[in-house]
Amino acid sequence: MCGRYEMFISPENREMNRIIKLIREKYPSSKNMKTGEIFPTNAAPVIASLNAEIAPELFIWGFPNFRSKGVIINARSETAAEKPSFKNSLLQRRCVIPSTGFYEWKKDSTKQKYRFNMPDEENLYMAGLWNEYNGERRYVILTTEANKSMESIHNRMPIVLPKNKVQDWILNSDAALSILKETPPELTAVKVSKDLN
Repeated sequence: MCGRYEMFISPENREMNRIIKLIREKYPSSKNMKTGEIFPTNAAPVIASLNAEIAPELFIWGFPNFRSKGVIINARSETAAEKPSFKNSLLQRRCVIPSTGFYEWKKDSTKQKYRFNMPDEENLYMAGLWNEYNGERRYVILTTEANKSMESIHNRMPIVLPKNKVQDWILNSDAALSILKETPPELTAVKVSKDLN
């Protein structure tokens, strides 16, 4: 499960600043792009290939949930290829969600919030799928079984991509299906102060 993530922009983070700059140039009239802490249904940056070129885009987080209220924000990697909601996207419409970390809450009485990051890296890239509904491009984050760095907090985690696999994930279906079977990299966890929740 991944129900919240962050994209905090600092002057030193050249990659995230480049992504934001390119989106603002592409969508100059769009004022609804969310950075900072990102929630489901926010319009946020993704990296995708719409015309055989990988570029930052502005999509909405969450596929419509036609069975009940709300949106579907995650897709289980183990079953995405079998689910009608995700199958075609997995084969043809993969994206990457750039972030500076994601959040998870410990499943116990404390409900302690943690922020997860790649060790010694300021950015974290998550594998996603996208589709178009009523003229809106929307995305979900793919999740997998938690690895050792996360299993004490939650039993699921996003599929985290090393930066050198971003292009393969987006453009190469065979490589993408192989990535789904890999164990995600180890992450670092930091407790988030209750005052910031």
